[in-house]
This record gives sequence, C-alpha cells and structure tokens, in this order.
Amino acid sequence: MSEGEKKKGWLTRLRESMTKSRANMGDKMEELVESTEVINEDFYDDLTDILIMADVGVKTTDKVIAELRDEVDKQKIKDAKKARELLRSILIKQMNIPRPDLRWPMVMLFVGVNGVGKTTTIGKMALRFSSIGRSVLLAAGDTFRAAAGEQLDVWAKRANVPIIRHQEGADPAAVVFDAIQSAKAHNTDLLMVDTAGRLHNKKNLMEELNKIRRVIARNYPEAEVRSMLVLDATTGQNGLNQAKEFKSSAEIGGIVLTKLDGTAKGGVVLAIEQELQVPVWYVGVGEGIDDLQAFEAKEFIDAIF
Repeated sequence: MSEGEKKKGWLTRLRESMTKSRANMGDKMEELVESTEVINEDFYDDLTDILIMADVGVKTTDKVIAELRDEVDKQKIKDAKKARELLRSILIKQMNIPRPDLRWPMVMLFVGVNGVGKTTTIGKMALRFSSIGRSVLLAAGDTFRAAAGEQLDVWAKRANVPIIRHQEGADPAAVVFDAIQSAKAHNTDLLMVDTAGRLHNKKNLMEELNKIRRVIARNYPEAEVRSMLVLDATTGQNGLNQAKEFKSSAEIGGIVLTKLDGTAKGGVVLAIEQELQVPVWYVGVGEGIDDLQAFEAKEFIDAIF
C-alpha cells in the first residue's frame, strides 16, 4: 500500500471515528448556521453552548468566541456560513501547537492513570517507529500492576522489538537503568518506558517518576527525554483535570489521546491544548494496531465539520 493510500485510509477512519463528536458539535453548528438570519447575541450564545457541550471547556470557549467576535466585526461578516468557516480557521489555528522535532537517542516516558490504554499505546507507537526504520527498546517500568509486564511483552512481540523486564514488584528505576545499558550497548534510537498508573495525585508516584528521571539524567545524558501523557478522550473534562495534575507534578512534553472513536466530546482536544499549552502528538481511533496516528489539527477539525 502506498503512503497516499495509507493516508487516505487513515482519514477515512478518522472521519468515521468522529461520528459522535460530529453529531454533538459539527451537526449542531450546521443547524445553528442554517437557522441564523442575523449574527447577533443569540447566535454567539448558542455557539457557546455547542462548544461547551462538546467539552471545549468554558475558558477555551470564551477565548474562541472572543476571537470570532473580533474577526466578524473586523471583516464585517453578515453571513453565518462565513462565520462558521472563520470559526473553523480559528479552531485550527488554536490547536496548531508545534511539536518539537524528534532527536535521537530519545527516551519516552509514558505516564497516565490505569485504564487509559497506556501500555497498548506504547505497543502501537513501538510498531510505528520500528516500521519507519528506528530501533526501539521497551522497558516494563510498571512493576506494580499485575500482568502489566506480560501485557507489554505481548506488544513487544507484535511490534518485533526487544523488551527489558524485571519481576513484579521490582524497583522501576532499576528496570530503567538496565534498559539504558542495553539501549546504549545496541545504539538504540528510542527507549520507551511504561510507568505505574496509580492515581495522579499520589505523592509516591511522582517521586517514582522523578527517581526514574534522575537515573536517566545520570546514566544517559545524551538522550532527549520526553514525558508523554496518555489520556482517555471519553473522560472529557476529567481527563483535562488529570492532565493538569500531571503537568503540575511532572514535565509533560506531549499528549496521546486514546479512544477518540468512543467520545461525543472531541472538543476536549482543544481544551487540553489551550489550557496546558502542550501539543497532542498522537490520537487513537480504534483497537487496531495501526489505529494510532500523528495528530493534525486540520484533519481533526475537518472530521468534526
């Protein structure tokens, strides 16, 4: 399959996966536009309600509506359809938070509460990077959850990449130390570390993450370190609150949103990016091993509209 065919297939899956969000946001916006004869306060109030119901969040919605008002007045727009296209452009612009370039060697630390699909995400991303020729090593740093290591081992086999594991209950930092030695010995491009997913407000979890970071800084200073926060899109504003907690306690370099196909509130993507100023790197739209793809703001907004 060519790259063009893969891209087309992904866009089709994205549009299909966004059906619930499109009904909750795009279709309601279409109804509002069709019924609007004059752009007035009622129009802005209804548009505000639509965005908030789509989990864009009050703070981000106020920002979007304020910019829309300014541009509508500045451009003297009278047609609601033109206002909608302007809104589409504003949403794309506000979601376009640049992702820093990938630098090798790199360590990706995956954080997030249990149940968000963290281990599965690591497996899918391992396959993604290995398929473009990058050497990948997995580290089973979640040594506290029963079967976490076994689950990651299954994904390592699927992606055909090596994995470093210790027994259940082992020190996660010791796993990472061994993984670093292996990565350095084999000139590995990318070391992907699974971490424990206990509740985000637990002090010992953050101390554990800081200990892992110290081990990396001490033993692998040449590596770029990125903390990737995995969030379940279906949790909406609760996911945003998780993200805020993690960002306040740990360095977060990017977001991976899973289960985008199961939510009617895809606007949370915009809320997360705007309130945290952290880019969404990847989105998952299904259970398949290829259903995790790089996030692009225009593709996402097109799928909703």
